[in-house]
Amino acid sequence: MRICVIFNPAARGNKARRFRRYFDEMSQQCTFKPTTAPGDARRYATSAVATGYDLIVAAGGDGTVNEVVNGIGDEPDGYQRARLGVLPLGTVNVFARELKIPAHMPDAWKILRRGQETKIDLGRVDFLEEGKPQQRYFMQLAGAGLDARAIELVSWKLKKNAGPLAYVVAGFQALAEKQPRIAVHADGKKLEGELVLFGNGKFYGGPFDIFPGADFRNGRLDLCVFPKVNMSSLLSLVPGFLARRKLSEHRVSRLRAEKFEVTSDIPAAFELDGEWIGNLPATFSVEPQKLRVVVP
Repeated sequence: MRICVIFNPAARGNKARRFRRYFDEMSQQCTFKPTTAPGDARRYATSAVATGYDLIVAAGGDGTVNEVVNGIGDEPDGYQRARLGVLPLGTVNVFARELKIPAHMPDAWKILRRGQETKIDLGRVDFLEEGKPQQRYFMQLAGAGLDARAIELVSWKLKKNAGPLAYVVAGFQALAEKQPRIAVHADGKKLEGELVLFGNGKFYGGPFDIFPGADFRNGRLDLCVFPKVNMSSLLSLVPGFLARRKLSEHRVSRLRAEKFEVTSDIPAAFELDGEWIGNLPATFSVEPQKLRVVVP
């Protein structure tokens, strides 16, 4: 088995430092590709598939994993030719949590060496960038509205030093702005709100089970729509989060479908796996059993 590990040296604090301790041991079994700028992980993943590596490992957070997943797909037949592995080094690591990949590096590495494979659905977004059609995949989640705007505003210096607190600060900044009205059309139905979230897996932002019915293998995306997002509406969700880590269902609307058309009345950002990507309009869909991934 040929293994290429794409490593984000900017991954947060102690996790990255602990990872470096295993370099000597791991380097005898794989090739390392450290990233230096956004987009590097995607390019390295494409190159790794093209040169015959059959396991491409993303060592970083959800953003690094997303780049690697898209890079695998950039090579013709990439998803058939190579598998994804994950070493969770990021701030939250939602995708690794969903797959039950341990944060303890030796245990995660043993899982990759065993090479047990499963296939999961991939979310897909089609949108325009400077008038040109674009396509991008996501593994875990996507969002449009407040959460994407907060990600767009986040201070990366604060994120490196304070972790999730950086998103809280950016969230308050985003709340102070005028919220877009977002419309979602799917299966002849229309839902509207100021924040829309799409789940391929169950979790959002860490341990919060936002999409309790989501399944990586059901060929559908789960939609959760918040009609209003202001300080009052968000605070009303806190008791349920603290008690059950789940949403109060009467405060949101849900829909499950294969494809969603999403528009907004004013410019509205969208994100994939915690990374800002662009602005609506966009089409969110799912490609069943697209990604081969190594799991416990």
